[in-house]
Amino acid sequence: MQTDNARSVLPSAALVRLLAVGAGAAVANSYYNQAFLAHLTADFGLAAGAAAIVPVLTQAGNALGVLFLAPLGDRLERKSLILATIGALVIALIGAAVSPGFVWLAATSLAVGLFATVAQQIVPLAVHLAPPAERGRILGKVTGGILIGILLARTVSGTISDLWGWPFVFWFAAALMIAIGGALALWLPRVPPTTDLSYPRLLGSLWTLVRTHGVLRRAVAVQFLIFAAFIGFWSNLALLLSEPPYQFGGTAVGLLALVGVAGALAAPIAGGFADRRGPAVVVSIGAGLVVLAFLIFGLWQGSLIGLVVGIVVMDLAVQSSQVANQARVYSLDPTARSRLNTVFMATMLAGGAFGAGIGGAAYAVWGWIGTCGFGAISAGFAWLLSQKS
Repeated sequence: MQTDNARSVLPSAALVRLLAVGAGAAVANSYYNQAFLAHLTADFGLAAGAAAIVPVLTQAGNALGVLFLAPLGDRLERKSLILATIGALVIALIGAAVSPGFVWLAATSLAVGLFATVAQQIVPLAVHLAPPAERGRILGKVTGGILIGILLARTVSGTISDLWGWPFVFWFAAALMIAIGGALALWLPRVPPTTDLSYPRLLGSLWTLVRTHGVLRRAVAVQFLIFAAFIGFWSNLALLLSEPPYQFGGTAVGLLALVGVAGALAAPIAGGFADRRGPAVVVSIGAGLVVLAFLIFGLWQGSLIGLVVGIVVMDLAVQSSQVANQARVYSLDPTARSRLNTVFMATMLAGGAFGAGIGGAAYAVWGWIGTCGFGAISAGFAWLLSQKS
């Protein structure tokens, strides 16, 4: 089996950019449908709110893909696995584009979410190819591509669906993934598997990794809390903006989300800093900055400038802490990077669900100050845990 020192191909700058674009385009497929739910409601004659099952099933597919597909990156040849998953994703996207009814669209949305997790196969591959001294920087570029994909997905989807209809969003996504798959087929090196464990034992080893590595347990706990604060903010922002003094619509939320591009641009810088000073320092600073962001949100309520400044600080901090935490986790076992990524991402997504629930409840009881209090407390606990790293 290939080890960290058996690597024969180091990633060129062009290959790293291709991996970043591929990961960003793949993850965007999980967010396109959130922008055209109103079109689905009208076209299929649905009751109010019924179209929401489409993004719910897409996110459920994400969870299944992270848990049951992503670990295969350690067991199978990575290039073949990535290309096969992209092929399945293209089929799912075309199936969604030609949906004859809403039930069909819902089913294909589950499949789109399942295979869009090819992004979580690309990330550990990029780390595997990277020389140790540049691992954080390269990881930052690829995860930055993912963040940009998430941020731009709703804007692209909203524009296309308004101009030509929602099926064309899926046709666009399928064409984009075909082009990316072709580029990866040409330039991606073949990487042999790092383990010969059977599939059941491969999944069982996820718990073994958690039990064995204290660093992994602390890293996922810290990221769980940071991401809970992050999603707690974004899940309630639309409610805040709909009330005085803002009284904005959904477009304003999308525009504020684009401010988060600053976080994507900062990710490679944070990764390089983690390479030089160690990831623990970056994680601790990131958690502290998230606390600062929520203090800004809480103390400058009613200020649009305060919101923008706080979002820049928060997105930069969340992205930086994620890159540094992932760099630390990936260094634990070169033969298990796909499984380590599965543990990390599954826990982080669980943190997002926790943050959406608790942050929403806090908003219902105490308003925006409740959401800010939850975010500051959650990030504060993350900072305390990071001091033990």
